[in-house]
Amino acid sequence: MKKLLVALLASGVMAGCTATQEKAVDTKAQEVAQTLNNDDLYVVYHDGRMNVFYDADLYKEFMQIGETSYRKTFIGAGPKGETVVHGLTKADKKKLVGIPSIEMMEERMPVAENFYGEIIADGRINVFSDWGNFKAFMAHGEVPYRLTDIGAGPKGETVVYALTKESKKKRPEALIAKFKAFHGMK
Repeated sequence: MKKLLVALLASGVMAGCTATQEKAVDTKAQEVAQTLNNDDLYVVYHDGRMNVFYDADLYKEFMQIGETSYRKTFIGAGPKGETVVHGLTKADKKKLVGIPSIEMMEERMPVAENFYGEIIADGRINVFSDWGNFKAFMAHGEVPYRLTDIGAGPKGETVVYALTKESKKKRPEALIAKFKAFHGMK
């Protein structure tokens, strides 16, 4: 009986430790995700350049004025030989390494599971929730599965939602809602 009591107490302590460890791991994962800034990426093809943003506010500012205050430029580094301009925040302007957009594009940083991306090309807004589709679009200029919504953009642009083989048969309601929320649309 005494051994049984000791075993039960030990298992209870171990279960408590496991729950505490799991909570610590979840908290750590959230902290890493916030530090990495790897859950979104935006690309705008403009004036023959590929402008890349990891900061949503910086991307929106670029869309309004067509410039960024701080940037890192790589001539001829794009998938099709175009100049790549990474828009930077003031906090990242002096960094030589660890810039999220560069790290993600060069695949040195993992992309978050809840990834969201937009690529503006040829007057269309292409919307992504899958990193593989995002990369495929960068390489080829299109994805095999998509839903096109003509005139659905904030300024009447055509919006193209990239789909995966698994999701191609159903409307991407969550992605559409995320796009509309991001752009302040109803």
